[in-house]
Amino acid sequence: MTQNQPDGVAATALAPDARPAETNGGRRSRKHDPNYKWVALSNTTLGVLMSAIDGSIVIISLPAIFTGIQLNPLDPGSTSYLLWIMMGYLLVTAVLVVAFGRLGDMFGRVRMYNAGFVIFTVGSLLLALTPFTGPAGAIWIIFMRLVQGVGGAFLFANSQAILTDAFPPQQRGLAFGVNGISFLAGQFVGLVVGGVLAAINWRLVFFVSVPFGLLGTIWAYMRLEELGTVTHSKIDWPGNLTFGIGLTALLIGITYGIQPYGGETMGWTNPFVLSMIAGGVVLLGLFVWVERRVAEPLFDLALFRIRAFGAGNLAGFLSALGRGGLSFMLVIWLQGVWLPLHGYSFADTPLWAGIYMLPLTLGSLVFGPLSGILSDRFGARPFATGGMLIAAVSFFGLILLPVDFQYWQFGGLLLVSGIGGGLFFSPNMAGIMNSVPARQRGAAAGMRATFQNSATVVSIGVFFTLMIAGLSASLPSALYGGLTAHGVPVADASQISHLPPVASLFAALLGYNPMASLLPAGVLHALPASQVAILTSKEFFPQLIASPLQGGLAIVFFAAGAMALVAAWASWLRGGLYVHDESAAQSRPTPASPAVER
Repeated sequence: MTQNQPDGVAATALAPDARPAETNGGRRSRKHDPNYKWVALSNTTLGVLMSAIDGSIVIISLPAIFTGIQLNPLDPGSTSYLLWIMMGYLLVTAVLVVAFGRLGDMFGRVRMYNAGFVIFTVGSLLLALTPFTGPAGAIWIIFMRLVQGVGGAFLFANSQAILTDAFPPQQRGLAFGVNGISFLAGQFVGLVVGGVLAAINWRLVFFVSVPFGLLGTIWAYMRLEELGTVTHSKIDWPGNLTFGIGLTALLIGITYGIQPYGGETMGWTNPFVLSMIAGGVVLLGLFVWVERRVAEPLFDLALFRIRAFGAGNLAGFLSALGRGGLSFMLVIWLQGVWLPLHGYSFADTPLWAGIYMLPLTLGSLVFGPLSGILSDRFGARPFATGGMLIAAVSFFGLILLPVDFQYWQFGGLLLVSGIGGGLFFSPNMAGIMNSVPARQRGAAAGMRATFQNSATVVSIGVFFTLMIAGLSASLPSALYGGLTAHGVPVADASQISHLPPVASLFAALLGYNPMASLLPAGVLHALPASQVAILTSKEFFPQLIASPLQGGLAIVFFAAGAMALVAAWASWLRGGLYVHDESAAQSRPTPASPAVER
């Protein structure tokens, strides 16, 4: 079977010793050192794990962080601060990874990766030392989270290319299995660690990354070496600007789309949102036009003609789109309904939500490396495709659960979902990275990470929109009826019932007692103590929201399942085991070389 490819690219088995090597500061190259690949794997795994933990540890710690800087995240004026602290890190990494991967191709992947460790560690330290309170403190945290995002982008963009350089093709699935699953595990480890540290001191949430960052930085500078091909070329400023500004505008528009606007529950009619999305799409279209015409592009769009690369990235995007916002929905389900109904206080729900979601991590940890090893022999297609089909089954299974489920049912479906994610993630990553020329591995890794991180941001916007749309139909009447039944004046009950549903979702996500947060203090003081106890109890809000929430969750899980099925289809299109052959590409001057699968 043949595949379309960029000029001068051929694909067959690549011998382990065919990778180019360079000396590092006059020292003997580690190209033939059998232990060096494990050094590269352990260090890059530490970097990816640290970045992933930091992405989720903040979500679970937001109440403690806002309390520490003396700001209420549920105040209308604080909504933007809340969203930017949650999503700013993801947005920056999504925008910058392609550019930083290209810089790795041009100036050395290890050099760029090491810089990422330094920047990330400095950002973490400055976050732990936040000197301000109130809005100034929130702005400081947002800015330093963006600094962390810059460091994370350097790490994400170059870690996969470093592994591809260090490992022979027949072991890359194993390497990406360990490295990739550390990213999935880190997302859920961060939930548990954040819950523990936030209960002690909110600054520890940021400081915990500092010792690991220092260790990783020193270790990386001492042990990592450039084994890959360095391509000396000019920086593509038009491509960088159109891609960076366009993607930023698009993701900002999506982020603000879930905020209320005027008298509407969401902001999709907000002129700012519409102009940002439209402007972003136009600039990204201009980016494609520019990249097809410049001599040394930011990203060689011809790589998408390689079926293993194009189909793998499409599958990865759809997988992240289906799973990215799903974690938020599961947390809201646990924290807003299930945990309070089972005796947990709202303050304790963030920590226990992370603990109860551990089966998702367990499935990934076991099957990620295993599928990576098997994909080295049989190719990515059967495992990545099967993984997405299994994930789809778990998503559709979640639709069938009652809101107040039996945990073994919920945990079992999470385990199945984790198995599906583990089967997909590492083979898909290995399949993508195996398919590209050595001189473009950094940019290719950056593009893969851009698809993943952008899809996560888009997924959060999509799933929150679907959830809010589902709640808007029935939550107002449920709130009004429940509040008036317990003595809340009609005027106040009507006002609260018409608050945007996102306020209730954020309250549940942050571990606040929603009724205690949404009911004005004057109303609570005017009611009898017995009614106040009922309204602010652990059971009142969960019972009130259970039915509306189930309708919203059904929409979300159906959408996630449908995306997983399309991702399985895209994954099947990748073809069989495919590895770019550097020696054939260098020796064959013809403008288009056929690709060979094996």
